[in-house]
Amino acid sequence: MGFGGCLNWKSEDLSLIDTNSSYAVKPEHIGDVRKTRFKLRPGRTLSPRKWQSAFSEDGHLDIGLVLSRIQRGGVHPSIRGAVWEFLLGCYDPNSTYEDRNQLRQRKREQYGILMTECQKMEPTIGSGRYIIKPVITKDGQPIQDLSSQGGDTHEPGETTVSSTENSRHFEETLAGTTPLEKTEVNWKRTLHQIGLDVVRTDRALVFYESEANLAKLWTVLAIYAWIDKEIGYCQGMSDLCSPLVILLEDEADAFWCFERMMRRLRGNFKSTTDFIGVRSQLSVLAKIIKTVDPKLHQHLEDVDGGEYLFAVRMLMALFRREFSIMDSMYLWEMMWAMEYKPNIFTLYEQSDLNTNKDALPNVSDKKSKNYGKFARKNMEIGDTDQESSLAIFFVASVLELKNKQFMREAKGLDDVVKILNDIIGNLDVRKACKKALKVQTKYLRKKKEL
Repeated sequence: MGFGGCLNWKSEDLSLIDTNSSYAVKPEHIGDVRKTRFKLRPGRTLSPRKWQSAFSEDGHLDIGLVLSRIQRGGVHPSIRGAVWEFLLGCYDPNSTYEDRNQLRQRKREQYGILMTECQKMEPTIGSGRYIIKPVITKDGQPIQDLSSQGGDTHEPGETTVSSTENSRHFEETLAGTTPLEKTEVNWKRTLHQIGLDVVRTDRALVFYESEANLAKLWTVLAIYAWIDKEIGYCQGMSDLCSPLVILLEDEADAFWCFERMMRRLRGNFKSTTDFIGVRSQLSVLAKIIKTVDPKLHQHLEDVDGGEYLFAVRMLMALFRREFSIMDSMYLWEMMWAMEYKPNIFTLYEQSDLNTNKDALPNVSDKKSKNYGKFARKNMEIGDTDQESSLAIFFVASVLELKNKQFMREAKGLDDVVKILNDIIGNLDVRKACKKALKVQTKYLRKKKEL
């Protein structure tokens, strides 16, 4: 899908358009997946026609108009990939078609360089195959096991790695006199872990019957693990990356969207022997509930839920396990639209993965319509809490919405988890996001009063 190009729908009536064709479920798994509640809303959902009309003749995007539509009804699946590239900060709405085409080409070339770099260390990268067994020992010695690769069936013309190539690489590695760097050893030791997660990710979808698609997901995650040496790969990243691989046909485009997505979320995956990154968000969640509903916070503490560990999976995988893939993508785009800041592209382009947020340049856009509702409220109030996100307020809103049920039925942490999962799985995403914004307003007001 191009930056502004799409099918020229002549009507806002979207009800007859199939939204599930890209996310078809295998017949044997239909009973295992969550029900999809997402529905196209004429006049609310960002349609292909409305998306196309939001671009000027030379390609400038009216991001305010786009955000308004998404916050009311999400994005039509046929244009979701193109829209997400803007929401995630891959492209600047103020750029032209030519600017973005040039940037896309540069990014694809850059991805090709990263792939070549990784291929020199592990030839399975980019081969149409993936690794599911260890290929290196803890002390950096290679393990020759040709059965370690997944992907025995291939599409016509698909590149594969022959046993001869693997054997030659193995012999060359053994013959080398220079020991591998620790960073390379650590990276290689994660490759099979990525593979094991990949074959389990969204396995109910027909899309992943294709070995080429499994290899695409594995390659994107493997290359990301190499460039982000501080975090590497952690369980849960495959759940975040999978929708991007499905939406964006070009592997390089999917990779850069995932890289931008991880700019928001990578802090959750930081961990040491005495610190887990997501705990900072759990602390914010606890602070919010203690402020807006102190009685509920006290009850959660009484039933050993005061550390809010029950929300770890929700925040780390952005509710992928709590919703169907369609509904989780709907939730993501709603949250990203509400959190959108017009300086996001500039901030990311002028920084790298390890840049401290406080050190980023201050780039402003005075048009309030170009901010999402959540970001606009923070801007108006002057709240600068970097750990605050709409996902946290989403969990907080569910807790507050059903506070009487939690107070009445939750006798222990297991009860809290069960009640929360039952509630979230049956939520209307749009209404839940609106409730999260109300909790944000209430929290900011009470915080200001303290």
